[in-house]
Order: sequence, then structure tokens, then C-alpha cells
Amino acid sequence: MTQSSDRLLDEFAKLMNDAAGVAQGIRREVETAVKSQAERFLGEMDIVQREEFEAVREMAAKARQENEALKKRVEALEARLGAAPEKPETDGSAGGGTA
Repeated sequence: MTQSSDRLLDEFAKLMNDAAGVAQGIRREVETAVKSQAERFLGEMDIVQREEFEAVREMAAKARQENEALKKRVEALEARLGAAPEKPETDGSAGGGTA
């Protein structure tokens, strides 16, 4: 009885080991399929890549710095000319009236 019991347990262990290997293979296939689908989905969408985003962000920061420098130059020139600086419109509306 002990020998047949050990043999049964060995066969059961082998079966479980094989099942675990099959499960791992299926998991890898599913991961590959999901990754492929996600890459295809993101490729079809109009999503900016991280490198492009960083480049545009740096360009915007540089433009802000240049804008501030030009603003200071204009203020200095206006001060030299004795002209009162105009206040820029902040709300973007013209005429200042109400609707």
C-alpha cells in the first residue's frame, strides 16, 4: 500500500508540476497579447510621447523667460521715453462693455 500510495503522490505531483508549467505559458501568452493590444491602441490614439512633451515644455519655459526679458526691456524703454505704460487687457475682451 505504501508503494502504490507513493507512486500515486508522485504522479499527482508530476501532474501539478505540468499544470503549473502550462499556466505559466498561458500567462506569458496573455501578457504578450495584452501588451500588443495596448501598444496598438495607444498607437492609434493621438497621444504625445514623453520626449515630445518634455521638449515642448522646455520651449514654453524658454518662451516665458524671453517674454519676461522683453517686457522688462519695453518698460525700461518706456521709462526712458517718459511714456506711461498701457495696462494690457487681461480678460481678452475688447471694448470693455457688458453684454
